[in-house]
Amino acid sequence: MREPPPGLFRSWFHSYEEDHGDVRVYRPDDYPFPPARGRRGMEFAPDGAFVDHPLGRGDAPDAVPGRWRLGPAGRISLTFEGARPDRELEIVRCDEDVLEVRRITS
Repeated sequence: MREPPPGLFRSWFHSYEEDHGDVRVYRPDDYPFPPARGRRGMEFAPDGAFVDHPLGRGDAPDAVPGRWRLGPAGRISLTFEGARPDRELEIVRCDEDVLEVRRITS
């Protein structure tokens, strides 16, 4: 993959009910999720901006800014300032309806 998939550039929220094996499944923010105590998410912008949405106080999503870039073998490298560790994701599938990723451990 030399270019990120065009469907990547939006907000995605973790649809943990659909995870399989080591693949995490994300759906667009307007997806009709079943009730949950909170959902982690992430947001990709075409200019390389990235926002991680971990769960914060009271299970409400937080927002941690970072940057993304397409790395070797089509992997997405995520970088953050401060103490938050960088990470790498492999895109398994991405279209308008679903984003499936595998987290790569170093």
